[in-house]
Amino acid sequence: MKTFYYTHADFLTHETGAGHPECPERFLSIENALLAPAFCSLLRQAAPLGTEQQIRLVHPPSFIDAILQAMPAHGLQYLDQDTVLSPGTKSAAFRAVGAVCDAVDKVLSGVADNAFCAVRPPGHHAEPNVAMGFCVFNNVAIAANYARQHYQIERIAIVDFDVHHGNGTQAVFYNHANVLYASSHEMPNYPGTGHPRETGAGNIFNVPLSAGDTGDEFRHKYNCIILPALRNFKPELLLISAGFDAHKDDPLSSIRLLEDDFKWITEELMMIADKYCQGRLISVLEGGYNLKALAASVAIHVKTLMSG
Repeated sequence: MKTFYYTHADFLTHETGAGHPECPERFLSIENALLAPAFCSLLRQAAPLGTEQQIRLVHPPSFIDAILQAMPAHGLQYLDQDTVLSPGTKSAAFRAVGAVCDAVDKVLSGVADNAFCAVRPPGHHAEPNVAMGFCVFNNVAIAANYARQHYQIERIAIVDFDVHHGNGTQAVFYNHANVLYASSHEMPNYPGTGHPRETGAGNIFNVPLSAGDTGDEFRHKYNCIILPALRNFKPELLLISAGFDAHKDDPLSSIRLLEDDFKWITEELMMIADKYCQGRLISVLEGGYNLKALAASVAIHVKTLMSG
């Protein structure tokens, strides 16, 4: 399998302040894990700078202008108590967008079989007009609309296994029947959305987990709800919001997943992609805040993508 890994030193320049869980060390932990000999065939790609035109696929110009105007020349600028801008945020956020759009280009043109984008800041909480939950621009939603606009892909599925509900991604596609959004997440937990009754145009599948749930409950709910929904939908492209904060050691959740659970869901989603999408799958980093658990979980996720 030709797996592209999108990375760039600019992802380190997005500073969030002392004690913030979404820190540059997250990126370093992933970089170090993927330097192991097992990843020698991973095709490393420097994330290009995205464009305002790409960001406008999800976010209106007024929102983009407000974010750019809020970027500080020095120090930190808080958009809310969780979401922080620093002098390096602009380049990091634009490269996150550039990475996911370039991954769409490479995967849909057949240059890559699949891709993992190790980007910061994350994106799935960002709504069209609101940056929140550590997120500035909604990377995975931009990737989906980029594929729809530039490749005329009709049916795109987004699977979000971050422990927090991707309210931003749901908001973008809530009434778009041709984009399926499926999320497993702990409830109650931030941001408070993601109830099963939130179904959009029949394209939204929210699968709450409860504090203390293990891989058994996680796998059962995917087998009963999300995987059948994907098979029924028959996507042409599969995108993953890959958050690893449902790990048992993560400080921001109470779900008890292990690395093998992330391996399992990666394998299951790859089988869906193989059957319906010609294998076309792009994974985009979201959460994961215990550095050791994040590194181990990303390593097994990427190794599984490479194994085909």
